[in-house]
Amino acid sequence: MQDEEDDLGQRLRFVRIARGLSQRELAKRAGVTNATVSLIEAGKMNPSVGALKRLLAGIPMDLGEFFSLEAANEERLFYRADDLKQIGKDGVSYRLVGADRPQKSLQVLHEVYQPGAGSGRVPLIHQGEEAGVVVRGRVEVTVGSQRAILGAGDAYYFASNQPHSFKAVGTEEAEIVSACTPPTF
Repeated sequence: MQDEEDDLGQRLRFVRIARGLSQRELAKRAGVTNATVSLIEAGKMNPSVGALKRLLAGIPMDLGEFFSLEAANEERLFYRADDLKQIGKDGVSYRLVGADRPQKSLQVLHEVYQPGAGSGRVPLIHQGEEAGVVVRGRVEVTVGSQRAILGAGDAYYFASNQPHSFKAVGTEEAEIVSACTPPTF
């Protein structure tokens, strides 16, 4: 039982710190005492489900998300395909590596574009740098006034403060593995 309390306390501390909350602020938001938060995080108190729900509502986070996090004292190093967080719509799939790392400084995406689908009519623009390798298919990449159609094995690297866009061309899906810094998702 003590190990479960320690794990729960470590998770709570990890999440609280990752969200930039002090023990006092979390206690205030959840309507519990500062000592309660401290005891839970130290593994000396096991909260009721109701108390844990109130604490998580102050973060905000639900029970499912809380218990699906990796152990707070371990840095996750490996991700299975079904661990990648799905983002995207309208024929574009962005699967984010490391979504559970709130302090990440690098964003890695596995991108899949259905034929004719793209990043949108409005070009993307943000700070940092972006690079990627086309794994399969053909992708039209536009950066500023330059445009190229890239195929499997081709790559790009540019400053992200230039307007840029991506579009699958041809009759097959296009797949890219990309990275950018700082993260935009």
